Amino acid sequence: QVQLVESGGGLVQAGGSLRLSCATSRSMSSINVMAWYRQAPGKQREWVAQAAIAGYTDYANSVKGRFTISRDNAKNTMYLQMNNLKPEDTAVYYCQATYNARAYWGQGTQVTVSS
Repeated sequence: QVQLVESGGGLVQAGGSLRLSCATSRSMSSINVMAWYRQAPGKQREWVAQAAIAGYTDYANSVKGRFTISRDNAKNTMYLQMNNLKPEDTAVYYCQATYNARAYWGQGTQVTVSS
C-alpha cells in the first residue's frame, strides 16, 4: 500500500509560480510511475504530467513548457514546478502512484490562479 500527501497549493496571480510536493509512505525507488492529475470545478479529472523511475517524463499539451515534474527518490517526494500560471490552471491537484499494478491517490491540494 502507498499513502500520498500533497502540499504546496495556494492562491497566486496569473503569471506566478507554485511548487507542489507529494510525499510517499513507500520508498519511491519501488514505484515505477508517479503522476500529477487535476480536477477543475465541474470538469473531469485530467492527467497533467508523469515521471517514470527511469527518468522518462511526459506532459499534457496544456502545461508543456510551463510545468516541470521531478522525483527525489532519496526524499521519497515528487514535485510539480508550475510557472507562468494561468486562470485555467485553477483546480485541485492530485498525485498518483502506480504500485503493483494498482493506482493510489493523495487527498489533493487546491491551486487557485487569479486573473
